[in-house]
Amino acid sequence: MHEDKSKVSLFIDDDLQPIAELLAPVQFELDTRKLTDGEHTLKLVSKSSTGREGIRKIKFIVRNGPAIAIEGISENEVVDGSVPLMINAYDKGNQEKFIIEGSETPQTVPTWLWILLIAFVGWAAFYLVTNISL
Repeated sequence: MHEDKSKVSLFIDDDLQPIAELLAPVQFELDTRKLTDGEHTLKLVSKSSTGREGIRKIKFIVRNGPAIAIEGISENEVVDGSVPLMINAYDKGNQEKFIIEGSETPQTVPTWLWILLIAFVGWAAFYLVTNISL
């Protein structure tokens, strides 16, 4: 008994030439290093042996370039005057080895921690003044 397989063509964005034409079922490794960072669409076109066609589109975002972290301003935030920013950009580098040093984004001390520290110091000063006899 002969089994007819569907042919699947893979397209990226609006390209007219497929990046691959395969017989289903198959495993395929999409190399995103050849794509620019940003939004893309993977379009799969399946054609059966009888000529019927099916299409599926999958949107995805490529981020191969260095990641950018910013602290001090948020998306769509209203600001005025001078705004201090902390910016860090880091790459995945060699994925064969992982180096902890410099891997993390430095951040400022959170406001809630400052408030907690000031409250504790205030409580400690109050305790010392009220409970220590000279």
